[in-house]
Amino acid sequence: MKRFFVPGSSFLVSASRFPFFPLLLALLCNLVTRPATANEEPRTKNQEQAERQEPGTEEIFRPQVGKFPPLEKAYSYRGELVFVDHANRRGSIRVEGDGMFFRNDPHPFAMLPYGIVNYHGAPADLRDVQLGTVMHVYAFLPPDPTTSAVPVLPVDSKTKDANHNRGAGILPAENHVLLLEDEPSHCRREGLVWKLKEVELKNNAGMITAARAPKQGEKGGMDEEKMTFDAATRVWRGRETLSIEDLVTEGIWPAEGKKSLDGQAVLLGITWKPTPDGIFTRFHISDIWLDDDSLDRAAHNQTETHKAFIRSRWMPASIDDVEYGKFGRAIVTATLFGGMDPSLYADFKKGTSAMMNSVENTLKHTHGAYGPAHMASRGSILDVVQTPGEPPLGSSGIQIRFETDLIIEGIRPGRVVRVRPGDWPQVQVPREEYLRDTSVEERFPSPDIFPKY
Repeated sequence: MKRFFVPGSSFLVSASRFPFFPLLLALLCNLVTRPATANEEPRTKNQEQAERQEPGTEEIFRPQVGKFPPLEKAYSYRGELVFVDHANRRGSIRVEGDGMFFRNDPHPFAMLPYGIVNYHGAPADLRDVQLGTVMHVYAFLPPDPTTSAVPVLPVDSKTKDANHNRGAGILPAENHVLLLEDEPSHCRREGLVWKLKEVELKNNAGMITAARAPKQGEKGGMDEEKMTFDAATRVWRGRETLSIEDLVTEGIWPAEGKKSLDGQAVLLGITWKPTPDGIFTRFHISDIWLDDDSLDRAAHNQTETHKAFIRSRWMPASIDDVEYGKFGRAIVTATLFGGMDPSLYADFKKGTSAMMNSVENTLKHTHGAYGPAHMASRGSILDVVQTPGEPPLGSSGIQIRFETDLIIEGIRPGRVVRVRPGDWPQVQVPREEYLRDTSVEERFPSPDIFPKY
């Protein structure tokens, strides 16, 4: 009796019982053996638009599959976070430009799979960041326009005048984000502080004149900037939460009028609010951290929030190599993504059990209708290695070798996965955070959800 082997399994099928099977097998083999790119999808209008609008693409930098792009090649800008689609790791930012800020259209962005969000000096998920927060953005062109979760723009769009007194720079094509950080996170990473020059106060509201400058060394830095504050502005000192009224009561600030603050070094949380008096680009202070202890406490609270989130959704990683064995066995080498608390990486230990599930570029779990563990590959961690040198942003530099006796389709070199050490909780994620199939419609939905202003 003639039998056929089913690729990717240990099944033998009888030709006599299934006469149609050879034809089906040929089709299946063609699909299995066809070269595949990471998270490959059918051509879309995003791809067609990118091809029409990219003459001279040899000079354009795009992140490559399987490689972490250098931060120095990113295009940077800042703006107000106005919309978040946390389940798909994307949103919109009102980008600061040369014109009237309030007129600037919300600009869509998507986090790269290994993209990092920092909030209050600590790792965060998009859902943690308060809307209205002014964020610093370091972003690239879409790595693959065919699977972009946000609209693909002409590569020179940041140089074009947006008209209607908005100016240039507010619609950059670099909308796939490597690093998204709020003001205190940005200052801590860059070794900067805000030096307060003068405060003007009336009815617990007013204006502060300040300049961002190096924490240590010379007095250089940004030009002075005037920002508003009001009675809702939070003031943090050590373990205390104060108000503007408390500063007045203590005699630190005047009840009314101006006072020099002599370059007092603080960290600021910055937002934007509509401004009277015909001033169109003036930012607002939501928080003032008077000392390092106060921000350390905020960072600790945010870190604990993020640790609990990652343990419930699993650690994201990229596949470096797969050594295939017999009957579905494989040894997988993967690099854990960076930007997280060291205690999370410490949970990955040689000889412990683990689960690995494929995800797509928004880090949504795939291959299963009952949560991440439904179709995940199970096995053990053979080794944990810290690669030499300083890892690029987005990478932890930590590689794990994971052995499984049943590898699933989504675990291939260049693809993205999530990994769960055996002692992390096994919970069911909400419906919007996993996929039953890998179609574009199921994944995003399409970038068309973003309005055309």
